[in-house]
Amino acid sequence: MSSTRILESEQIERKLQRIARQILEEFHEADVLHLISIAGNGEPVGKRIGAIVAEIGGQTVHASTLTLNKANPLEEAIALSQPLDELEGQQVIILDDVLNSGKTLMYAVHHILGAGPARVATAVLIDRIHRSFPVRADFCGLTLSTNLKEHIEVSIEASPSASDAAVLHD
Repeated sequence: MSSTRILESEQIERKLQRIARQILEEFHEADVLHLISIAGNGEPVGKRIGAIVAEIGGQTVHASTLTLNKANPLEEAIALSQPLDELEGQQVIILDDVLNSGKTLMYAVHHILGAGPARVATAVLIDRIHRSFPVRADFCGLTLSTNLKEHIEVSIEASPSASDAAVLHD
C-alpha cells in the first residue's frame, strides 16, 4: 500500500483559518453560532475552527459533539452532547474531517433538523466528492477527487501541531 501526504500541518492550519473566515462571512449577522463536531476527527476540526471563529468573529460560540455509528447510523442511537432543544431557531454548523459518501453528514443533519434550527450548514476539511447521499459541504478546505479504493487518513490535534497531516492511502 502506498501513501501520499496531501496536507502538511501548516496547510491544514491555513485551510481551517479559511473555513472559519468563510463561516464568519456567511454568518456575520448571527450573535450565536452552534458548532457541532462529529465525534472522532471532527472534534479537533471543530475545536480549532471554533477557537478561530470566537477569536476573530465576536460571536458567542457553543461547541458540542454529535456521536453516531458512522458505519451503520441506524444501529445505535445518535447522541448530542447538549440538549437538542437548545438548537431551536439557532444557526448551526456541523463539522467533520472528511466528506466521503455523505452518509455521516446526512444522518447528522437529519438528527439536528428535529430541533428546528433556523439554519444548518456543513463544513469539512477534505471533500472526496464520492456522494451516495444528497449532501454537500458548504465550507471545505480541500476538494480531492479520489477513487473508491483510496482512503484519506487525517491526523489532527485540538490545537495546531507539527504532527497534523492528511494522508491518502491506496
